[in-house]
Amino acid sequence: MKSTKIKLSDYVIKFIENLGVKHIFLISGGGNIHLVDSLGKSKKIKYICNHHEQASATAAEAYARVKGFGVCLVTTGPGGTNAITGVLGAYQDSIPMLILSGQVKREIIGAGKITRQFGDQEVNIVDIVKPLTKYAVTIMNPLEIGYQLEKAVFIAKNGRPGPVWIDIPLDIQGSFIETKQLKEFDLAEIESDYGTDKQKLKELATQTIDKIKNSKRPVLYVGNGIRLAGAEKQFLSLIDLLKIPVLTSYACYDLLPSSHPFFFGRGHSFGQRAGNFVLQNSDLLLSIGARLDIRTIGFTYKAFARAAYKIMVDVDMKEIKKPILSIDLLINFDAKDFIEEMIKQIKENPLKLKISYWLDYGRELNKKYPVVLKEYWREKNYVNPYCFIETIGKHLQPNELIVVSNGVGPLNCMYQAFYVKPGQRIILNNGCAQMGYGLPAAVGVAFAADKKQRVICFDGDGSIQLNIHELQVMKHHNLPIKLFIYTNDGYLSIKNTQNNLFAGKHVAVDKESGVSCPDIVKIGNAYGIKTERINNHTDMEKKIKKVLAYPGPIICDINAVRQLTLSPKLMAKKLPNGQFVSSPLEDMGPFLPREEFEKNMLIPLWKE
Repeated sequence: MKSTKIKLSDYVIKFIENLGVKHIFLISGGGNIHLVDSLGKSKKIKYICNHHEQASATAAEAYARVKGFGVCLVTTGPGGTNAITGVLGAYQDSIPMLILSGQVKREIIGAGKITRQFGDQEVNIVDIVKPLTKYAVTIMNPLEIGYQLEKAVFIAKNGRPGPVWIDIPLDIQGSFIETKQLKEFDLAEIESDYGTDKQKLKELATQTIDKIKNSKRPVLYVGNGIRLAGAEKQFLSLIDLLKIPVLTSYACYDLLPSSHPFFFGRGHSFGQRAGNFVLQNSDLLLSIGARLDIRTIGFTYKAFARAAYKIMVDVDMKEIKKPILSIDLLINFDAKDFIEEMIKQIKENPLKLKISYWLDYGRELNKKYPVVLKEYWREKNYVNPYCFIETIGKHLQPNELIVVSNGVGPLNCMYQAFYVKPGQRIILNNGCAQMGYGLPAAVGVAFAADKKQRVICFDGDGSIQLNIHELQVMKHHNLPIKLFIYTNDGYLSIKNTQNNLFAGKHVAVDKESGVSCPDIVKIGNAYGIKTERINNHTDMEKKIKKVLAYPGPIICDINAVRQLTLSPKLMAKKLPNGQFVSSPLEDMGPFLPREEFEKNMLIPLWKE
């Protein structure tokens, strides 16, 4: 191989070019100056300047959700620490991305080794981020740069994906290397942490099919692991063969259109009443690519799918063996491999399930318990988020890119009430639930789509404040983002919690208790962005259509109700002895009359 002498920072950028990455999100600094210079010379990568490193990391994370991989570049010290929240989101949601950070020169690296701080703006960033990444390393030998980049990217993308971090001292960035002398990465160094034995996979798929054949009330519960495995098309083929009820998880409810004949709802503590009834009354639960975290299964976790034989397919064995779960059949294989094996076997021996009663039961429940109730529309002075979501959903097209931030309206109501159309992507920060996620994520998604497709973003007036500076990025690049902001005077989610737990004593949640938010329309005007305001239900549909039709960036302020309780939602019950206990997943508040509730149950009632 012909050797080439090249500046190390140039080598790093060319490596990223070869990955097919078209955009890098960054804030420049003295500690990453060589990398910034090399990036500026690239003809294949566009750099996007954010106004806070949290926004850079968040944009890269959302970009990766659409394109498969994202890159963020930060400087040393606070540049690295500011990015941590975005990295945490990627780690908890299994999103593959690379964070490059600048570091002080090797000769003055002393943080944590010599003293608290030695170099200017120095921090031992690698030890800080190791718990939040799959791999993190400081480059101390220039000849290891190729090895470490190849290793890090491989680790980020394989097994359970996640973020990786490479910290590069300033003197190494500016050094020159001979490519022939670079250490190479060998894939054999990395042992698979999930099953690869094809015969074992075949046997497990056979066991799964046998269990389904012998079940009367089977359910398929699916999560983002299917998308991460690149198995969306195979998943749709599988459910066409299985013909059993499918429930979609919080992290990936866009996997299946709401119109699909086997879509039966969304199970979760903030899910749909019908979906939870179906889940809890099942006698066979097959979970593929879903973590089954505590919010999904309910805080009374021993009651979760208690009558069902539970099969869990996950690439991460630690998730399967969580102490809150009791799984009967553990399948530690890649979701795509498992689904393809299932398809193969079912095609050879088609299923002939007799579950018409079960299918009718689920469909009737979904008719019986709609999320958006008629009384919500009686609101005269404000906008009910449920009504807004139902209305805008009718006007969004298939294949839309939709970003939702954390909060009652943008996140929770959306999950319950949104009608998913084919090809729509819903980008959200599930595990971390980061306030301020929406706007920088929308920026990342807009660039992932090369600014050729509009991006719909839902955020709240409290959440938007954490990264409101990214409005300038939205304006600077003329991004086709339609930003809908629920104005409800602060932090509605926390206000609801205080209402429930502390008899409505509010602290640090609204203007009266210490938190105030600016006029969104005035803020938009200050940034030079077109704005609209939806005052109430009367002008809602007209304004929605106007905003969606606008060709450039636009902000729409939604005059949302100041008090809104999620309905349904999992609630605690007060026992005769005064103790509060969490209800099982099927018993959501507002609680149904006991006679009606019991009629919906096909299994024995839960007893504390």
